[in-house]
Amino acid sequence: MSDHAPGAPCSAEPAPPAFRSSDGLRIRYRLDDFTPPWRPGETVVLLHAAMGSMNRFRQWVPHLLDRYRVLRWDMRGHGASDAPAEEGELSVPRMALDLIEMLDHLGLERVHLVGSSTGGIIGMLAAITWPGRFASLASFAAIPGLRPSTGHHDYGDWTQGLETEGVAAFLRRTIRQRFDPDAVEPGFVDWFVAESARNDPRFLARFVRMMAGGDFGARLQEIRCPSLFVVPGADPVHSMENYAVLRSVPDHRFIVYEGAAHNITDAQPERCAKDLRAFLDALPRGAA
Repeated sequence: MSDHAPGAPCSAEPAPPAFRSSDGLRIRYRLDDFTPPWRPGETVVLLHAAMGSMNRFRQWVPHLLDRYRVLRWDMRGHGASDAPAEEGELSVPRMALDLIEMLDHLGLERVHLVGSSTGGIIGMLAAITWPGRFASLASFAAIPGLRPSTGHHDYGDWTQGLETEGVAAFLRRTIRQRFDPDAVEPGFVDWFVAESARNDPRFLARFVRMMAGGDFGARLQEIRCPSLFVVPGADPVHSMENYAVLRSVPDHRFIVYEGAAHNITDAQPERCAKDLRAFLDALPRGAA
């Protein structure tokens, strides 16, 4: 773990390791392992949301490290990872394949999978496509594709805002869609905006346009691993009707954070991590 101060520039940290995806992109990741060497270790993979990076999960990691190895990444086009060229592939199936290639690179056959928003979408599709690779799935503020979302009409504003205002100005204008800025720690909003602004606004606009067209809700019954779904009760992006489709997963637990806006994993990291930990610890030992 790094002792990098939350407000310091991320460039002060050494570059995390990387692997090459099968289409040639360098994808950055970080694996923290402080588990006892005499005890069989299990790995938890944390997939961040759009406009984010692996740093979004910094406050989650201490809640997991005594029992679990923790693997994070910068998904393609985010953080320190490469972005595909304009003609390069950008899709949820491609990002799910990136995940599998990262696990193969690290020799991880079976893991616990956790995703925030877009990361949850990637996680759901991966659990459907490669069911044998995942001992469990936990998804926060995610539905299986954004096309049916009640907030779909806002994505045009998102793409235009990102391209014309830039990431920082767009996020400051729309910050209350994500969390209540008066309810988070001093300095958090500035850090959140600065961290997100590391990403290229043109790529992010392309990314949002791509994400807005997907929907694989009809396949959720194919998820066979134990699943946890945590959803914000006052989400301006997805309605509770949108989230109801998650209940079609055969073996699941469903938690609602009443009154919360979309970015629960950022605004309430300790609560999310503790609910995740309780879910994981209740699973049979050695599941992954």
